Amino acid sequence: MSKFIIALDQGTTSSRAVLFDDKGMCLAIKQKEFRQIFPQQAWVEHDPKEIWETQEAVLNEILELPEVKQGKVLSIGVTNQRETTVIWNRLTGEPIHNALVWQDKRTAPICEDLRKQGLVDYCKKNTGLVIDSYFSGTKIKWILDHVEGSREKAEKGELCFGTIDTWLLWNLTKGGAHATDYSNASRTLIYNIIDLAWDEKMLEALQIPKSILPEVKDSASYFGTYESSVGSIPICAMVGDQQSALFGQACFEKGMAKNTYGTGCFLLMNTGLEIQDSPSGLLNTIAWGLDGTITYALEGSVFVAGAAVQWLRDGLQIIENAEESDTIANSTEDKDVYVVPAFAGLGTPYWDMYSRGAIFGLTRDTGKNHLIKATLESLAYQSKDVLDAMQKDSGIQLQKLQVDGGACANDYLMQFQADVLGVRIERPEMIESTAIGAAYLAGYGVGLWSLDEINQKRKINQVFEVQRSDQWRAHKSKRWNEAVKRTLNWIEPL
Repeated sequence: MSKFIIALDQGTTSSRAVLFDDKGMCLAIKQKEFRQIFPQQAWVEHDPKEIWETQEAVLNEILELPEVKQGKVLSIGVTNQRETTVIWNRLTGEPIHNALVWQDKRTAPICEDLRKQGLVDYCKKNTGLVIDSYFSGTKIKWILDHVEGSREKAEKGELCFGTIDTWLLWNLTKGGAHATDYSNASRTLIYNIIDLAWDEKMLEALQIPKSILPEVKDSASYFGTYESSVGSIPICAMVGDQQSALFGQACFEKGMAKNTYGTGCFLLMNTGLEIQDSPSGLLNTIAWGLDGTITYALEGSVFVAGAAVQWLRDGLQIIENAEESDTIANSTEDKDVYVVPAFAGLGTPYWDMYSRGAIFGLTRDTGKNHLIKATLESLAYQSKDVLDAMQKDSGIQLQKLQVDGGACANDYLMQFQADVLGVRIERPEMIESTAIGAAYLAGYGVGLWSLDEINQKRKINQVFEVQRSDQWRAHKSKRWNEAVKRTLNWIEPL
């Protein structure tokens, strides 16, 4: 009988289910996109019920495959867009408001209030995070403040909070489990990554009742059971998408790093058992919890990466699909045009909620292809900003960077990334590292694979060596830095 692992990969724009065999080979991917809701400028919402419906639909598509019906699904692993916040009624399972997405900026005034309370240093030391609307804590407060009667219900224990992993688990188990893992908890602004407990001081500052919070468990644990058409399937892994990609890239040793090119760009470095001090504004996060041991990571966050290419396609309508940006960039001369896609502010190392996107270096002969090329290059520049900070704070000089995510299939972008970083880029055969990380953890959770066996499964598809000079790199970096400076604090604080 064939044996399988299923990864549920719930992302910012789509829900996917990915089927793996017991050797770690990807056999099938099913995907459904869902709506992006923009009620006001800089507000971003999702319908939690639509997220669940699309995720359940693709899971059922996988379960209906003939080979799955004839075999056995050993485990389900869940990985998810992080920080996105859902609050629902514990009795009915109905969300009390749309999910506030990680990109949403409406809670900037709450962040300003936390700063005025003098919580900046406390927050960074104990939660590992900076005070920013990116994280879940201020989103919880906003919902409780704006949905009539919700705070009273929360105090009575009638409401549940969860990031998307927790929301999916609740629905997979029909309300039987309200839990998250260490990696997702560490992204909320209300979890103490030193004490490994919900942080009383942050909860008090944000007026969040403990009764709404989920149980926090190891990333590879028994979370509950999904009763499916092919029988009972244990859910044995939950992990935030970026930590999942770090695990999927087998970055198990201190100093190993990966960059995921998705809707945003997220660069993580394994720092082992230590919480690394970061003067440059990098985040300290929990990579995963395994067998009672916590592994930490440094993280740099780029809010808009693949989303900038989507903007070219859907907003400006100057490309038909993301793939053609590769051909266009390769065939277009360099005009020294720079796009800073600060559509949702800037993340690491700037942490500026008030910057906005801009284009620099335009001349009369600038055409749409130059804009496409510059937008693609912006992903590499933003990643360089993060990696420079990471190397400085960790004291580790990287010799290579492991990449994954949809946009890493773009050869022009990967070569440009190698050149602007001055570091070799390794692209694996399986670029869906987020999904495979969740599958590996789910397999680990049921004793299917050891860490050594997982490490041996990783195979390189292509290496991009540095081709440009130090002089070229210095010029490009200088011009990019000048462009970024001109976008900072573009709008007035709310």
